Amino acid sequence: MKRMKSGNGSIKSRGKGKGRRWLWISLSVIVLLAVGSVGVAGYFYWSVKETASEIYQPLPSDRPRYVSSDKDVPAAAAPVETEKLNPFSVLLLGVDERQNDRGRSDTIMVMTVNPASKKVFMFNIPRDTRTELALRGTEDKINHAYAYNGIEGSLATVEKFIDMPIDYYVEVNMEGFKLIVDTLDGVNVDNPFEFDYEGETFPEGLQHLNGDQALKFSRMRYDDPRGDFGRNDRQKQVVQDVIRRATKWTNTSSLPSILHAIGDHVRTNLAFGELQDLVLKYRKNLNDIESTFVQGQGTMIGGIYYYIVDQTERDRIHEAMKQQLLTNFTEG
Repeated sequence: MKRMKSGNGSIKSRGKGKGRRWLWISLSVIVLLAVGSVGVAGYFYWSVKETASEIYQPLPSDRPRYVSSDKDVPAAAAPVETEKLNPFSVLLLGVDERQNDRGRSDTIMVMTVNPASKKVFMFNIPRDTRTELALRGTEDKINHAYAYNGIEGSLATVEKFIDMPIDYYVEVNMEGFKLIVDTLDGVNVDNPFEFDYEGETFPEGLQHLNGDQALKFSRMRYDDPRGDFGRNDRQKQVVQDVIRRATKWTNTSSLPSILHAIGDHVRTNLAFGELQDLVLKYRKNLNDIESTFVQGQGTMIGGIYYYIVDQTERDRIHEAMKQQLLTNFTEG
């Protein structure tokens, strides 16, 4: 997959996930890799393959690939050659499902993965961002794209918003969060200040959290003097420790629980062979996580709150993505 030369994209907030509840998405992707690292190499191969088949949900074959207005971005459909360690992009959606309703995407994150630079670059698009819903042709909150048209609507809308095609998607039902953290024996965090949330007290300082506590620790916002920024820093702590634990995870007796969580709560168009490549080839070539915050301004329109991102900021995000996908790497 050829990536052309880009301009300079300003990337700030290294290592800081600045999104609303993007935590669960990252957890699911990381755990997929951790499970695969145990399964594809040994006894659990077939169990993992069965789960990969269960979560695999390809996009319609006639879905057109997005054509960017940027001439340096490939216009033609180009399959990612994961066996050759091509860089790729992925849309990560955290979906709040509701009874008799498709639900909405509470978390919208875009990630680029580049083994040549050994970097993962990610950013969250605030759910209240006002933009054109690509499959409807109307202006609305970006998270409504999923409510109207599911994963296809979300993909098309995000691609149009950043003016970039996206290679893969991972959709997560966030109910699996607590089970995943518990299966990894919890997480360690360093809490900057004491607070109470939903019947749980979190003292200041170092502490170990189980799945339920980690969920509450990550969700509190209104009592944080830094608001969303403080909450996002707490989410980052949880994600970082899950990454550490998942990459070292060897407790194969917990594999059934992990597989159950993934099978029930994750959908993706990554096929089993591509997941194998991510596990066996990509993981050892990814040492750095960078993130940026999509800058915007809140405003009321017709009595409804929206987050407005101007074209200059959208161009900055576009260029940052293109820069991260610039270098292609082929084994040998």
